[in-house]
Amino acid sequence: MDRLRHYFSARILPLTGSIIILLLLAALLVVQGWLYAWLILPIFLFAFLVAVGIHDVVQTKRAVLRNYPISGHARYIMEELRPKIRQYFFEGEKDGRPFPRDKRSLAYQRAKGQLDKRPFGTEYDVYEPRYEWISHSFAPTHLETHDFRVRIGGPDCLKPYNASVLNISAMSFGSLSANAIRALNKGAKTAGFAHDTGEGGISPYHREHGGDIIWEIGSGYFGCRTPDGMFSPERFRETAALDQVKMIEIKISQGAKPGHGGVLPAAKITEEISNIRGIPMGQDCVSPAAHPAFSTPLELMAFIRQLRELSGGKPVGFKLCIGHAHEFLAIVKAMLQTGTTPDFIVVDGKEGGTGAAPSEFIDHIGFPLREGLTFVHYALVGTNLRDKIKLGASGMIVSAFDMARVMALGADWCNMARGFMFAVGCIQSQACHTDKCPVGVATQDLDRQRALVVPDKATRVAQFHSKTLEALAEVVEGAGLRHPSEFETFHFHKRISYSSVTTFTNIYPPLDAGELLAGTDDSRYKIPWHVARADSFQAAPLHI
Repeated sequence: MDRLRHYFSARILPLTGSIIILLLLAALLVVQGWLYAWLILPIFLFAFLVAVGIHDVVQTKRAVLRNYPISGHARYIMEELRPKIRQYFFEGEKDGRPFPRDKRSLAYQRAKGQLDKRPFGTEYDVYEPRYEWISHSFAPTHLETHDFRVRIGGPDCLKPYNASVLNISAMSFGSLSANAIRALNKGAKTAGFAHDTGEGGISPYHREHGGDIIWEIGSGYFGCRTPDGMFSPERFRETAALDQVKMIEIKISQGAKPGHGGVLPAAKITEEISNIRGIPMGQDCVSPAAHPAFSTPLELMAFIRQLRELSGGKPVGFKLCIGHAHEFLAIVKAMLQTGTTPDFIVVDGKEGGTGAAPSEFIDHIGFPLREGLTFVHYALVGTNLRDKIKLGASGMIVSAFDMARVMALGADWCNMARGFMFAVGCIQSQACHTDKCPVGVATQDLDRQRALVVPDKATRVAQFHSKTLEALAEVVEGAGLRHPSEFETFHFHKRISYSSVTTFTNIYPPLDAGELLAGTDDSRYKIPWHVARADSFQAAPLHI
């Protein structure tokens, strides 16, 4: 009796009911054969349900299905639909992660050339802690152009680059589709700005439309590697000589996964990617976390000198997410000791994006952009090196306010990745690591890629760049300035509590010129500077 009650319990009833209905339909078919045309479809349907239910009961991987045959699948269906339902039906304008709906909408509107103005007033609670704003001027300026430029190239650079203050951040072919790379580069060519290749190297799709390229070199040395994965000076010299290559960027670390190296899932490695990168198919492509070409700050300076010479004097710099403070200060000491300085440094915030990385790295490792950028900026100021080195910034930058804010904190220009992904059609489905991107942006599936029409999306890339800089020009004018490089920390205010407001100057206190060299009492720098060593990334013993 208990066994019979079990078969007719609510959780087993879908299977039991399907079996009973299937038997009844089969019996009816035997007795009333002329009903064949009406019964065959229901018989197949319930036979399928019975097969699914029996499989659910005997399989050993999913406890929910063993206890709830057939009906348990509803859990997995709803789990799959949950993010989509939340995004389209329940998400507020300021909700959504990583980018809220209003930021995504702004990128779409500017990319499409649609009206990007809003009515009725701000939706922010301006009295809520964390609210930020820029102080405006009673004497706003009028600018003739929004094409803001920054000249990148230090004292040893023979071919400085006159870069836009907004460029495409590092995203590799392989992580992005061929059509996405084509659209990004054609848009960069049209609007006159630069396209960072990402560590995956220069693909034919980067070169197809001739847009300016920042060639990022990661620890895998894709495009300039020997068969055993080491750096090849000969292959580097050959590629760096391309006129399309404007700058060389050594990737030390990435904000979304600092200290982890790069990962291209095996599912996204096609024969083409295998040939371009020189890597095997069928397994994840993992770039080492550390560079084989250097292991100390002094060796990094030597590597920078080598790349500058091999490239014929083009700007050479590096990208990093700040981690241990003494390690970056060790690089600064190596600059002082050797007299060699990079032409630029790109500071990547921990909030930056990635195609695939462990959750712990995405969520909890590395400095956020503002803290990392100000640390680097003031370290260079404190050692009298700032005027020799330009600073780029990347990490969740999508609007003109985002740009103005990081430029006030020390950046000379901004790199943007996901903003330009929105411009080519990204809908933040967060399926980048599955090779099943619904809009053909982050996939190597040729059928999915064809959804991305290059000429249309290239126009959107160019428009997004232009409209964002137009908005930046309006912000600059409203603050009474002539160029976004004139933004200072005192222009920005932040509400600390409902009754307290402060400026960025107090939140991110500056160092005076030469203060580190003279000896500082600033707690952010004092001990890290004391233990930093030019000959090693390891800290020296602390003696106080």
